[in-house]
Amino acid sequence: MHETLVFDHNTGDGHASAGSQPASSSTSSSSSPSSNGPGPASTAPTSKQQQQQQQQQQQQQQQRRPATWRQTSTTVSNSSSGGKRAVVVGGGWAGFGAALALAKAGARVTLLDASANPGGLSGTFQTAGGRLVEPGIKGFWYQYANIEALVSELGIPSPFTPFTASSFWSPDGLQVESPIFQNLPRLPTPLGSFVHTAPLFRQLPLFDRATAAPLVKPLLEHDLDDAIYDEYDGALYYFALAHQPDFDVRWCRGPIGDLIFSPLVSRLQSLGVTILGGRRVQEVLPAHHIQDPAAFDNITTNSSSSGSSSRARLPGFVVAKGPDGVLEKHQADVIVLAAGVPALQQLLRSSPVLAAAGDLRGVMGVGCSDVLAVRLWLDQKLKLRSASNVAAGFDEGVGGTFFQLDTLQDMYKGEAGSVLEFDMYHAEPLLPLSDEAITQRMLQTYLALLGDASMQRASALPGGAAQASSLRVRDSSVLRFRNAVTRFSPGSNAQLPGISTSLPNLFVAGDCVKQGPGTHGCKGLSQEKAYVSGLQAGNRAAAWLGLAPTARVIPVEPDEPHVTAAKELLRVQRQLTQLRGSLTAASRPSSSSSSSSSSSNARRQQRRQEPAAAVSSGASSSSSSSWLGEASDSERRAQASHQLRGLMMSEVAEQVAEQELEERQAL
Repeated sequence: MHETLVFDHNTGDGHASAGSQPASSSTSSSSSPSSNGPGPASTAPTSKQQQQQQQQQQQQQQQRRPATWRQTSTTVSNSSSGGKRAVVVGGGWAGFGAALALAKAGARVTLLDASANPGGLSGTFQTAGGRLVEPGIKGFWYQYANIEALVSELGIPSPFTPFTASSFWSPDGLQVESPIFQNLPRLPTPLGSFVHTAPLFRQLPLFDRATAAPLVKPLLEHDLDDAIYDEYDGALYYFALAHQPDFDVRWCRGPIGDLIFSPLVSRLQSLGVTILGGRRVQEVLPAHHIQDPAAFDNITTNSSSSGSSSRARLPGFVVAKGPDGVLEKHQADVIVLAAGVPALQQLLRSSPVLAAAGDLRGVMGVGCSDVLAVRLWLDQKLKLRSASNVAAGFDEGVGGTFFQLDTLQDMYKGEAGSVLEFDMYHAEPLLPLSDEAITQRMLQTYLALLGDASMQRASALPGGAAQASSLRVRDSSVLRFRNAVTRFSPGSNAQLPGISTSLPNLFVAGDCVKQGPGTHGCKGLSQEKAYVSGLQAGNRAAAWLGLAPTARVIPVEPDEPHVTAAKELLRVQRQLTQLRGSLTAASRPSSSSSSSSSSSNARRQQRRQEPAAAVSSGASSSSSSSWLGEASDSERRAQASHQLRGLMMSEVAEQVAEQELEERQAL
């Protein structure tokens, strides 16, 4: 198995740095033989028996040493100068954000990424016609304030298109169009989205839309506190009661690698960040978990002393396999893991220290799904209803987006024909098909959208299926990515890692980090969340190093006043409900009071039995008595019944008094 994550639409994290082979799979010898011997080099064997003993000791010491260090390797210093050393594993939005925050704080940063050209447009994906392809088209939403601030900081021309309308399709044709909300009169949430889209739903009656009204309460209260967030996470992953323009989206005018990441990489390098591509991380060893310093003598050449006190202060290491296959040991006082879920899972498999951390192991249960990215160069210019589209329902479980790139991206506007991109998610049913079969399915099914004029269905393509059949493909790219994107599912939030971990000098960034009350408001905004979590992880790592964090994180727009008021009302209501439940529980008898109550009940039962026995005795004797004796028996029974009623009344009073006493004790 090769690289575990090459393409991540959902996180925007690019290529993962985790290597696919565990470090222990290699058995080649260490490049530092002096560390393998049993004693000083001047101690020469004097007999064959001594030689055998030394060989056995050497083998035992070799077995005790982690397998990683038995490989031919080299130690890489982050810099020749002093300073706190940080290693960021993974590029993309999360990794670059973490590196930027750490570098601004004054740390010496090394970023490791599996891609040969981190942040750039790699030639790995190339069409038969020689065209380079950056797979996947990612949206930049209205709430991407931190990415917008980054673009301003880099001083580059805006890489974004204008905000665009989008169309949503099913096999029945056009379902709804999403307008550009910021161009419409702003109404209170959620009234704006309801009113402005009312005329745009083609097949959903108003009554059916009104059935969504009960969702307002969950939308308001889902993130009031951690307990209720976990409760809703059992049934849903994410709901957003967003502002009206938050649904607006725009796109990059060209490859993100060229227009944004390349200038960002230059900025990082100007701050002293070392960016190394082609590095597949094999193992992560946080500093304070090195238990046997003597086993690492061969990699402590920068240590000023060979004493045990110096060894106890050894930094952590990130072990990566370089482009030439040689292992590199990158020293790190602090480590940020900024790779996607599959890469994190691979790192846990190959890093026992990470696997031992309970708050990290949960990620092993998070699923991922396959992605299919298809780009087609056609022989005709098309006039699609929308340049950005969403489609679902054509293949079971598969959903996707498709774009007209010759409308959205500058580099394709001069093409003789249109250029289309299809990004299909949860694409397991499609991946086994041949490239040609996939190409034809994208054209005949997804593009034509079963658009037959005789059926009076709106089609993305004006000519419908007939026009789709006439299209000729001049060039194409069909890319399959297995386990490429995180599959968030009910309950998965509890399995995700937080930015800070139980390992004090290890942090995690990416859109796969845990979210909930108190976290940044960009939940569900994959690229913004990845970048923001990178800044936050970098700031926390810098603070752990004793440096002053300087990277600013811009919060999302606060809730509108009526939403804030409604949330506060629900919060108070929830607190009152919890208080009422606590009082009810406190008023129930405890085990000790239950014991005393049992004793009281026993005494009451004993007192009750005496007059009851008298009544029974009188009844028995009357059956064999003479008529003259019945008068005395009746009198005796009446007296016993009166006594029984008196006891019952006193028992009621006693029970009331006991209950009042228990309630006072509980309060």
